[in-house]
Amino acid sequence: MAGLDTTIVNVALPSIQHALHASVSGLQWIIDAYTLVIACLLMLSGSLADRFGRRRFFQIGLITFSLGSLACSLTPSLGWLIAFRGLQAIGGSMLNPVAMSIIANTFTDRAARAKAIGLWGSVAGISLAGGPVLGGLLVSGIGWRSIFWINIPVGLIAIALTQRFVPESRAEHPRQLDLPGQLLVIAALGCLTAGIIEGPRRGWDSAPIVALFACAIFAATALVLLESRRREPLVDMRYFRSAPFSGAALIGVFALATLGGFLFLNTLYLQNVRGYSALHAGLLTIPMAAMLAAFSVVAGRLVARSGPRLSLIASGGLISVGASLLIGLSAHTAMWYLIVAYLVYGAGAGLVSAPITNTALSGMPRDQSGVAGAIASTFRQTGAALGVAVTGAIIAGSSAGFVISSHAAWAVVASCGVMVVLLGLVSTGRWALSTAERNGARLATDISPGP
Repeated sequence: MAGLDTTIVNVALPSIQHALHASVSGLQWIIDAYTLVIACLLMLSGSLADRFGRRRFFQIGLITFSLGSLACSLTPSLGWLIAFRGLQAIGGSMLNPVAMSIIANTFTDRAARAKAIGLWGSVAGISLAGGPVLGGLLVSGIGWRSIFWINIPVGLIAIALTQRFVPESRAEHPRQLDLPGQLLVIAALGCLTAGIIEGPRRGWDSAPIVALFACAIFAATALVLLESRRREPLVDMRYFRSAPFSGAALIGVFALATLGGFLFLNTLYLQNVRGYSALHAGLLTIPMAAMLAAFSVVAGRLVARSGPRLSLIASGGLISVGASLLIGLSAHTAMWYLIVAYLVYGAGAGLVSAPITNTALSGMPRDQSGVAGAIASTFRQTGAALGVAVTGAIIAGSSAGFVISSHAAWAVVASCGVMVVLLGLVSTGRWALSTAERNGARLATDISPGP
């Protein structure tokens, strides 16, 4: 449900734009208010779930998400919609950490865990990819507000099923809450994203934008210094001594940036440039969605059999090729050409989730895999937010019109695919794996310094 809502709103953006008189930056905030809040709160939510009970916290998340969805469907203005999307995200941030913690602690065998992660990734992939299709059906048949209504009955059913089938559990020794670290994460990610989105409108050299970027740099620097000295930090900097973990975090940023950028650019192109309805635009994404879902399953099996290296390289290559095919889009690009590009991109996007998670958890002690997974998920959500922010900023900052300005945006998406390949090569080599093994041994016995 949380994954579906990451993408289902994209196909409704043109309808929301017309109904609420939103600018490009307003559309960016509709998407990024959700992904950014999730990115900021994922690690905190994982710690709170360990402390107060995972089932209880999961149900609170479902309730919050459902209430946020109801509020979004009743919103009278763009500002309120953005605010209620943030409320949705608070609930969404309470869902994913629990799921990953269950997987990591239930499946102890490496191959079995890889298969489980692949299945989890395929479900996430289906929900992410199915959003535009379902959204198109709802927007064309009922209206844009209906994309939020659908979450309410699903949320109620999930609450009941959780009560019936999920046993309560909590950590024996829950981590201390790190409020300073949490505030610095919010400041760093929030200021960076706001600066990118608002830069074209206010001017990149204007005082507010310069201040936002300066605040982001200061907060990120302070976060590293502070967390390196805390006994139980929100972001454990020791994990980044592992080259596979650091590589997986960066791969998550670049890979999910391509997905965020793809969905944002594609829905505006199909509806505002080609003039297709929301339903038609959603149906045209089925090839991409089908490939993403199918190759998510393939990735899980591939990682279980031969490790994450091949899957990461293939993923980045396909993402780059698929996005490169879209660099020269015009208002009259042949439909078969678009479908080919969607198929290639979807295959690449589907291959990336399982190897990212597997690489991030490489060498990690089992009792710390939940925290490591939450940090890796935070980087992925950050990438999705930045993908929308950067591609939208390119569109908003150009006076050449959407089609021409989108060429540069697609080039950025393609370059992110190249980065996935390069980072995949570096983070899965013999040297990288040796750093993961050494770091895992240290983490198993090390005690963090500081208060």
